[in-house]
Amino acid sequence: MTSVTAAGRRRPAAAARRRRLVGDLTGWGFVLPATLVVVGMNLFPAAWAFLISRQKTDNIAPSQQVGWRNYERMMDDPTVWESVRHTLGYTAMFVPGSVIVGLFLAIALNRKIKFIGFYRTCIFVPFVASSAATGILAGFVFDPTYGLANNALRVTGLPQQGFLESPSQALVVIAVIGLWGQAAFNVAIYLAALQDVPTSLIEAAHIDGAGRWKAFRHVVVPHLAPVTVFVVVWQTIVALQMFDLIFVTTKGQPAGATTTIVYYIYRVAFENLRFGYGAALAYGLFAATFLVTLGIVVQSRMRRGAF
Repeated sequence: MTSVTAAGRRRPAAAARRRRLVGDLTGWGFVLPATLVVVGMNLFPAAWAFLISRQKTDNIAPSQQVGWRNYERMMDDPTVWESVRHTLGYTAMFVPGSVIVGLFLAIALNRKIKFIGFYRTCIFVPFVASSAATGILAGFVFDPTYGLANNALRVTGLPQQGFLESPSQALVVIAVIGLWGQAAFNVAIYLAALQDVPTSLIEAAHIDGAGRWKAFRHVVVPHLAPVTVFVVVWQTIVALQMFDLIFVTTKGQPAGATTTIVYYIYRVAFENLRFGYGAALAYGLFAATFLVTLGIVVQSRMRRGAF
């Protein structure tokens, strides 16, 4: 009798396992083809680029194996360090600015007012526009002779500026253009996060005597911390990989003041046909981006006591 009861219990369990297995296999059957395509399109070029980075090649003449010489050359290349300095300067301006502007606009749009949908759409339009279109439009706005910016300064009696043709101003203007195009992404993320903050906590803070600023600082900001980490990581990666705006607007000029590391990789690989050295530079950028991202995530978790 006991054996019959045990066998009866095993049958439903075995049937449940079979159904679970069939469900898992069905799910993998749907996602596996796309997964293989995505993984193949990422891993194969990465592996091939690593092999090229250990060669001296222009993809025309026979290649030469040089080992780690391309990576060693990076350490002695003054243009690499100059482009790294420009990239870090752009990142230092762009990332905090995008976070602050995105959060401010999200708070402003998180209100029940007339035409709020229209305002949100207007904020998001620059993000869906291509960076090439944004750069071309910015070229007309910041043109030193005929641009709208200098015309506005001329009308108000202020001195005209060189903007994209000034070595001291060009990188700042590029950061402003990038901020205009990317801030909408942060707005969308923060707006969704703000709508998830429990209103009961904010009302309780007001009842306890906290003003708007204290309620925002002690209630809203802690709830936005995970979202802020994501935004900072994402925009840091975007900033470190800045290329399209540079290519469309200044092409690294004036006097190399806007040559970022990605634009320098482009020049080395596709203008000078030094594909091996360009691939080594790309792997160096990948390592730096990975370390910076890992540092931001680890620091944020240490602050929250996750470690």
